Amino acid sequence: MQKLKIFVLLLSVFLMPQIALSANSQDNLELLEEVPPPPKVVDGEPLEAEPQVTIRKKGKETIEEYSVNGQVYMMKVTPEHGVPYYLHKEEDGGWVNDGPNKPLSIPSWIIFRF
Repeated sequence: MQKLKIFVLLLSVFLMPQIALSANSQDNLELLEEVPPPPKVVDGEPLEAEPQVTIRKKGKETIEEYSVNGQVYMMKVTPEHGVPYYLHKEEDGGWVNDGPNKPLSIPSWIIFRF
């Protein structure tokens, strides 16, 4: 019981300055600018930021196409037997396999442009 009293006393001695500092720091608070309300959603119309997912079957594998504003940017391919893998669209229009066996990534920096 004596050890508990000593522990509580030491804890209060160490925490008192922290409590006093936190009380003083609240005096220097500033109001931030007002946050605008979120955009209104009309029933039946999807938000432009949300991707649209189209699921289709090709043979025995399932392909999920993710698109925003009509542009497909990612596909998830789920084979009948095996691990699903993703295809991501590159800036130059090609597709990059993001699956379990990733292909060798070759840097394609522009050095000279004529």
